[in-house]
Amino acid sequence: MTHLVPVTVAITRRADPRRTSEMVAWMRAGTALAEAFPGFLGAGWVRNAPGSAQWHMLYRFADADTLRHWEESPQRNWWLTSAQGMVEHTRVERRTGIEGWFDPPLEQVVHEPGLAAGPIPSPPRWKQAVTIWLAFFPLSLAANLLVGWLLPDAALAARTLLITLCLTPLMTYLVLPRITRWLHWWLHGQPAPWRVADR
Repeated sequence: MTHLVPVTVAITRRADPRRTSEMVAWMRAGTALAEAFPGFLGAGWVRNAPGSAQWHMLYRFADADTLRHWEESPQRNWWLTSAQGMVEHTRVERRTGIEGWFDPPLEQVVHEPGLAAGPIPSPPRWKQAVTIWLAFFPLSLAANLLVGWLLPDAALAARTLLITLCLTPLMTYLVLPRITRWLHWWLHGQPAPWRVADR
């Protein structure tokens, strides 16, 4: 059974800064091709600074199967081949699981000339741990109280099995996505929303 865990692929590529317009056109073409594939969730790219030869690209698919369908497709192969001699691939990183919960949202982010930007890093591990605990503690407490009330004579192993079977999908698909969205400002070191609103 395929688990629907989104996969983010981060790629670092190098290209001659004098060929920026060709590079942007090439990346737009690749995004347009990927958009037609089931499971495509978004893509984007940024450069370290104006005139930099290094490009950081991201794309995300709904799960490993839809990602593989894109990566093994003749369309992607043609697209990559079309950049031979212009683009050098230097690093590829895939991220799923807990790290993926803390990724910034992937939208259609397009490089604009004159805008210095870099890839947004994941939050510090300690902030990730605090966020998971904030989600897990009240959920775990409520589940233990409820199961203890409904099944007071159940064995510890049976209660634990029932609780973890219920809490794992709740945490993965409902609670963690919401709490990471609510705490995005804190996780990424941004001003609190109410402080921005007061300005």
